[in-house]
Amino acid sequence: MTTVTTRTVQYPADGLTMIGHLALPAGADRRPAVLIGPEGTGLNDFQRRRADALAELGYVALAFDINGGRWFADPQEMLAYINPLLADPDRMRDIGHAALDVLRAEPRTDPDRIAAIGYGTGGAIAVELGRDGVDLRAIGTVNGLITGRPGDAAHIRCPVWAGVGSEDPIMAPAQREAFTAEMQAAGVDWRLTVYGGAQHAFHHPMADLDQPLLPGVGYHHKHAERAWRDVLDLLAECLPVTE
Repeated sequence: MTTVTTRTVQYPADGLTMIGHLALPAGADRRPAVLIGPEGTGLNDFQRRRADALAELGYVALAFDINGGRWFADPQEMLAYINPLLADPDRMRDIGHAALDVLRAEPRTDPDRIAAIGYGTGGAIAVELGRDGVDLRAIGTVNGLITGRPGDAAHIRCPVWAGVGSEDPIMAPAQREAFTAEMQAAGVDWRLTVYGGAQHAFHHPMADLDQPLLPGVGYHHKHAERAWRDVLDLLAECLPVTE
Protein backbone atom coordinates (compact mmCIF):
# COMPACT_ATOMS: atom_id res chain seq x y z
CA MET A 1 0.00 0.00 0.00
CA THR A 2 1.41 3.39 -0.97
CA THR A 3 1.62 6.27 1.48
CA VAL A 4 -1.31 8.63 1.18
CA THR A 5 -1.37 12.17 2.55
CA THR A 6 -4.71 13.74 3.42
CA ARG A 7 -5.88 17.13 4.54
CA THR A 8 -9.07 19.08 5.04
CA VAL A 9 -9.64 21.96 2.64
CA GLN A 10 -12.06 24.84 3.16
CA TYR A 11 -13.32 26.97 0.30
CA PRO A 12 -16.33 29.18 -0.49
CA ALA A 13 -19.22 28.03 -2.67
CA ASP A 14 -22.99 28.60 -2.82
CA GLY A 15 -22.73 31.19 -0.03
CA LEU A 16 -21.25 28.59 2.33
CA THR A 17 -17.86 27.51 3.62
CA MET A 18 -17.36 24.07 2.11
CA ILE A 19 -15.22 21.49 3.89
CA GLY A 20 -13.64 19.00 1.51
CA HIS A 21 -11.21 16.12 1.89
CA LEU A 22 -8.10 16.05 -0.29
CA ALA A 23 -6.04 12.87 -0.67
CA LEU A 24 -2.61 12.84 -2.32
CA PRO A 25 -0.62 9.85 -3.54
CA ALA A 26 2.99 9.23 -2.64
CA GLY A 27 5.62 11.14 -4.55
CA ALA A 28 5.96 14.70 -5.80
CA ASP A 29 5.03 14.44 -9.47
CA ARG A 30 1.82 15.59 -11.12
CA ARG A 31 -0.90 12.99 -11.28
CA PRO A 32 -4.36 12.59 -12.82
CA ALA A 33 -7.07 13.82 -10.49
CA VAL A 34 -10.62 12.92 -9.56
CA LEU A 35 -13.47 14.92 -8.05
CA ILE A 36 -15.78 12.87 -5.83
CA GLY A 37 -19.24 14.26 -5.05
CA PRO A 38 -21.38 13.10 -2.12
CA GLU A 39 -25.07 12.29 -1.97
CA GLY A 40 -27.58 14.80 -0.65
CA THR A 41 -27.10 13.83 2.99
CA GLY A 42 -23.60 15.31 2.86
CA LEU A 43 -19.93 14.45 2.84
CA ASN A 44 -18.89 11.75 5.30
CA ASP A 45 -16.24 9.08 5.80
CA PHE A 46 -17.61 6.97 2.94
CA GLN A 47 -16.50 9.48 0.30
CA ARG A 48 -13.36 10.35 2.25
CA ARG A 49 -12.33 6.69 2.13
CA ARG A 50 -13.09 6.63 -1.59
CA ALA A 51 -10.73 9.57 -2.06
CA ASP A 52 -8.06 7.78 -0.02
CA ALA A 53 -8.52 4.61 -2.09
CA LEU A 54 -8.06 6.56 -5.31
CA ALA A 55 -4.93 8.22 -3.91
CA GLU A 56 -3.54 4.76 -3.15
CA LEU A 57 -4.01 3.99 -6.84
CA GLY A 58 -2.04 7.09 -7.79
CA TYR A 59 -4.73 9.75 -8.26
CA VAL A 60 -5.06 13.12 -6.59
CA ALA A 61 -8.61 12.97 -5.20
CA LEU A 62 -10.90 15.59 -3.72
CA ALA A 63 -14.10 14.53 -1.99
CA PHE A 64 -16.03 17.78 -2.21
CA ASP A 65 -18.75 19.27 -0.04
CA ILE A 66 -22.19 20.40 -1.13
CA ASN A 67 -23.79 21.84 2.01
CA GLY A 68 -21.23 23.57 4.20
CA GLY A 69 -20.13 20.59 6.26
CA ARG A 70 -23.64 19.59 7.32
CA TRP A 71 -24.95 16.03 7.57
CA PHE A 72 -28.69 15.62 7.13
CA ALA A 73 -29.95 12.78 9.33
CA ASP A 74 -33.57 13.77 8.69
CA PRO A 75 -34.60 12.82 5.12
CA GLN A 76 -37.22 15.56 4.90
CA GLU A 77 -34.72 18.21 5.95
CA MET A 78 -32.32 16.88 3.35
CA LEU A 79 -34.95 16.97 0.60
CA ALA A 80 -35.92 20.54 1.52
CA TYR A 81 -32.31 21.56 0.94
CA ILE A 82 -31.41 19.32 -2.00
CA ASN A 83 -34.48 19.54 -4.25
CA PRO A 84 -34.06 23.28 -4.95
CA LEU A 85 -30.38 22.65 -5.65
CA LEU A 86 -31.11 19.86 -8.13
CA ALA A 87 -33.60 22.16 -9.88
CA ASP A 88 -30.96 24.89 -10.33
CA PRO A 89 -28.19 23.93 -12.79
CA ASP A 90 -26.32 27.18 -12.19
CA ARG A 91 -26.05 26.49 -8.44
CA MET A 92 -24.85 22.96 -9.13
CA ARG A 93 -22.26 24.27 -11.56
CA ASP A 94 -21.04 26.87 -9.06
CA ILE A 95 -20.55 24.18 -6.41
CA GLY A 96 -18.77 21.93 -8.91
CA HIS A 97 -16.54 24.68 -10.27
CA ALA A 98 -15.51 25.78 -6.77
CA ALA A 99 -14.38 22.24 -5.99
CA LEU A 100 -12.70 21.94 -9.39
CA ASP A 101 -10.76 25.16 -8.70
CA VAL A 102 -9.46 23.68 -5.43
CA LEU A 103 -8.41 20.49 -7.19
CA ARG A 104 -6.70 22.36 -10.02
CA ALA A 105 -4.86 24.60 -7.55
CA GLU A 106 -3.21 21.57 -5.93
CA PRO A 107 0.38 21.39 -7.32
CA ARG A 108 0.18 17.58 -7.61
CA THR A 109 -2.80 17.80 -9.99
CA ASP A 110 -2.31 17.47 -13.72
CA PRO A 111 -4.90 20.06 -14.83
CA ASP A 112 -5.31 18.38 -18.22
CA ARG A 113 -6.26 15.01 -16.70
CA ILE A 114 -9.28 15.31 -14.42
CA ALA A 115 -12.38 13.16 -14.03
CA ALA A 116 -15.53 13.76 -11.97
CA ILE A 117 -17.55 11.08 -10.24
CA GLY A 118 -20.32 11.33 -7.70
CA TYR A 119 -23.20 9.76 -5.84
CA GLY A 120 -26.74 11.11 -5.93
CA THR A 121 -26.56 14.91 -5.84
CA GLY A 122 -22.77 14.77 -6.20
CA GLY A 123 -23.15 12.69 -9.34
CA ALA A 124 -25.66 15.14 -10.75
CA ILE A 125 -23.13 17.92 -10.15
CA ALA A 126 -20.44 15.92 -11.95
CA VAL A 127 -22.69 15.59 -15.01
CA GLU A 128 -23.61 19.27 -14.82
CA LEU A 129 -19.93 20.18 -15.05
CA GLY A 130 -19.84 18.22 -18.29
CA ARG A 131 -22.91 20.03 -19.58
CA ASP A 132 -21.07 23.27 -18.81
CA GLY A 133 -18.30 22.24 -21.18
CA VAL A 134 -15.62 21.48 -18.59
CA ASP A 135 -12.72 19.53 -20.10
CA LEU A 136 -13.02 16.26 -18.19
CA ARG A 137 -11.64 12.86 -19.13
CA ALA A 138 -14.61 10.94 -17.68
CA ILE A 139 -17.83 11.44 -15.74
CA GLY A 140 -19.35 8.81 -13.48
CA THR A 141 -22.64 9.14 -11.62
CA VAL A 142 -24.27 6.62 -9.28
CA ASN A 143 -27.95 7.34 -8.52
CA GLY A 144 -27.62 10.87 -9.92
CA LEU A 145 -29.39 10.71 -13.28
CA ILE A 146 -30.81 14.22 -13.50
CA THR A 147 -31.61 15.63 -16.93
CA GLY A 148 -30.23 19.04 -17.83
CA ARG A 149 -31.36 22.07 -19.76
CA PRO A 150 -32.21 21.37 -23.42
CA GLY A 151 -29.11 21.23 -25.58
CA ASP A 152 -26.55 21.47 -22.77
CA ALA A 153 -25.53 17.81 -22.97
CA ALA A 154 -23.99 18.58 -26.36
CA HIS A 155 -21.17 20.30 -24.43
CA ILE A 156 -20.10 17.05 -22.74
CA ARG A 157 -16.65 16.17 -24.07
CA CYS A 158 -15.94 12.81 -22.43
CA PRO A 159 -17.48 9.37 -21.78
CA VAL A 160 -20.29 9.25 -19.23
CA TRP A 161 -21.01 6.17 -17.11
CA ALA A 162 -24.12 5.97 -14.94
CA GLY A 163 -25.19 3.35 -12.42
CA VAL A 164 -28.62 2.90 -10.86
CA GLY A 165 -30.58 0.26 -8.96
CA SER A 166 -33.44 -1.44 -10.77
CA GLU A 167 -35.72 -0.89 -7.75
CA ASP A 168 -34.81 2.77 -7.19
CA PRO A 169 -38.09 4.75 -7.00
CA ILE A 170 -36.23 8.07 -6.89
CA MET A 171 -34.32 7.38 -10.11
CA ALA A 172 -37.28 5.49 -11.58
CA PRO A 173 -37.29 3.99 -15.12
CA ALA A 174 -38.85 7.12 -16.64
CA GLN A 175 -36.12 9.27 -15.06
CA ARG A 176 -33.26 7.13 -16.27
CA GLU A 177 -34.82 6.80 -19.72
CA ALA A 178 -35.00 10.61 -19.97
CA PHE A 179 -31.35 10.84 -18.92
CA THR A 180 -30.14 8.29 -21.46
CA ALA A 181 -32.29 9.83 -24.19
CA GLU A 182 -30.64 13.17 -23.44
CA MET A 183 -27.16 11.62 -23.66
CA GLN A 184 -27.99 9.78 -26.89
CA ALA A 185 -29.50 12.81 -28.60
CA ALA A 186 -26.37 14.81 -27.75
CA GLY A 187 -24.04 12.19 -29.21
CA VAL A 188 -22.40 11.49 -25.86
CA ASP A 189 -20.37 8.30 -25.36
CA TRP A 190 -22.58 6.97 -22.57
CA ARG A 191 -23.19 3.77 -20.64
CA LEU A 192 -25.85 2.82 -18.11
CA THR A 193 -25.50 -0.06 -15.66
CA VAL A 194 -28.69 -1.20 -13.92
CA TYR A 195 -28.03 -3.25 -10.79
CA GLY A 196 -30.80 -5.81 -10.39
CA GLY A 197 -32.74 -5.65 -7.14
CA ALA A 198 -30.88 -2.60 -5.81
CA GLN A 199 -32.63 0.43 -4.35
CA HIS A 200 -31.58 4.07 -4.08
CA ALA A 201 -28.26 4.68 -2.28
CA PHE A 202 -27.49 0.97 -2.66
CA HIS A 203 -23.79 1.85 -2.71
CA HIS A 204 -23.69 3.43 0.75
CA PRO A 205 -23.42 1.40 4.00
CA MET A 206 -25.17 4.25 5.84
CA ALA A 207 -28.36 3.22 4.05
CA ASP A 208 -28.37 0.02 6.11
CA LEU A 209 -28.13 1.62 9.53
CA ASP A 210 -30.87 2.25 12.07
CA GLN A 211 -31.76 5.77 10.96
CA PRO A 212 -34.71 7.43 9.24
CA LEU A 213 -34.72 6.56 5.56
CA LEU A 214 -36.77 7.51 2.56
CA PRO A 215 -38.86 4.73 1.00
CA GLY A 216 -36.88 2.76 -1.54
CA VAL A 217 -33.48 3.44 0.05
CA GLY A 218 -31.28 0.51 1.06
CA TYR A 219 -27.74 -0.82 0.99
CA HIS A 220 -26.80 -3.71 -1.32
CA HIS A 221 -23.36 -5.06 -0.46
CA LYS A 222 -22.64 -6.99 -3.67
CA HIS A 223 -23.83 -4.24 -5.98
CA ALA A 224 -21.96 -1.61 -3.95
CA GLU A 225 -18.73 -3.50 -4.63
CA ARG A 226 -19.65 -3.94 -8.29
CA ALA A 227 -20.44 -0.25 -8.74
CA TRP A 228 -17.08 0.70 -7.26
CA ARG A 229 -15.32 -1.68 -9.63
CA ASP A 230 -17.25 -0.12 -12.51
CA VAL A 231 -16.05 3.33 -11.42
CA LEU A 232 -12.46 2.08 -11.29
CA ASP A 233 -12.85 0.51 -14.73
CA LEU A 234 -14.08 3.85 -16.09
CA LEU A 235 -11.05 5.63 -14.65
CA ALA A 236 -8.65 2.93 -15.87
CA GLU A 237 -10.02 3.31 -19.39
CA CYS A 238 -10.31 7.10 -19.58
CA LEU A 239 -7.81 8.37 -17.00
CA PRO A 240 -5.07 5.77 -16.51
CA VAL A 241 -2.32 6.35 -13.98
CA THR A 242 1.06 6.08 -15.70
CA GLU A 243 4.20 5.76 -13.64
